[in-house]
Amino acid sequence: MDDLDGKVAVVTGGGSGIGRASSLALAQAGVAVVIADLDGDRTETVVAEIVAAGGRAIGFRCDVASDDQVIALREAALGGFGQVDIVMNNVGILAVGYPEQIPMDGWRRLVEVNLLSVARSITTFLPDMVARRSGHIVNTSSTAGLYAYSYERLPYSATKGAVIALSEALALYCRPRGVGVTCLCPGPVITNIGDQIEWFGDPGPLHGPDLPPLQPEAVGAQVVEAIRTDRFLLLTHAEVQEVLIARAQDPEGFLRQQIQRISDQDA
Repeated sequence: MDDLDGKVAVVTGGGSGIGRASSLALAQAGVAVVIADLDGDRTETVVAEIVAAGGRAIGFRCDVASDDQVIALREAALGGFGQVDIVMNNVGILAVGYPEQIPMDGWRRLVEVNLLSVARSITTFLPDMVARRSGHIVNTSSTAGLYAYSYERLPYSATKGAVIALSEALALYCRPRGVGVTCLCPGPVITNIGDQIEWFGDPGPLHGPDLPPLQPEAVGAQVVEAIRTDRFLLLTHAEVQEVLIARAQDPEGFLRQQIQRISDQDA
C-alpha cells in the first residue's frame, strides 16, 4: 500500500500508547483514522489531536470483547468515512502472577481480549477487504510471543504467541487476495499497559527482555512504514532477530541461558 493518502484506518486501543502513536502517524500520512478504545475520554483526546493538526478522525468507544460492539465499530467507520482500508488490532492486557496462582478467569479474560478480539476484527472487517482485493491488517503481538523471557505472565505470552501464529497463517490467505498483513512484535515501549495489569498474588518484580525501552512515537512510525512496504514481521528492536536466530540454532542452550538469567535476577 504505497500511497496512504486518503485511506481510512480503524485502530483499536487507539486512545493511548502504541495505538495513539500509530493513529497520529497514520493521520500525518493522510489517513483518516477511527480511534476505538474502551476509554472514551482518551479516544476523544486523540481525535482532537489529529483534527488540530489538520487531519481527519472520529472516535468510538468500543469493548473489543463484544461481538456487537466490534460490528458497531465497522458501521461507525463506514458511516464516517465510507470504507475501511487499514485495521490495526492493538488491544492488549496483562494478568501477572506465579503460573499456579493465575485462575482460569484470568486466563479466559486474556484469551477473550488479546486473542479473540483479533478474530472478531478479522471476521468483521476482512470480507470487505477481500472483496475489494485491497487493504491491510496490523495485529499487535509482543516480543513475549516470540520467546520466553519471563514466567509470571503466562496468559499474555500464550495469547501473544497465538496472535503471531494466527497472523502468519492469515498472511497465507490474504496476500494472494491483495490484502497485506503485518504482525507487530514490540519490545519494551513506554506505554500505560501497566494500568491494565491484573495481579494474582505477589510474584515479585516483572522480568523483561534485555532491550532498551522505546517511545511510542518511534513504533508508530515503524507501523506506517510496514504498511507502506507490506512487511509481515515488524520487530521494534533489531536485536530481537539475533535472539531468534540463537534460539533456532540451539533451543535447549537458549532455554538454559534464559533460566540462568532469570535465576540471577531473582537471587
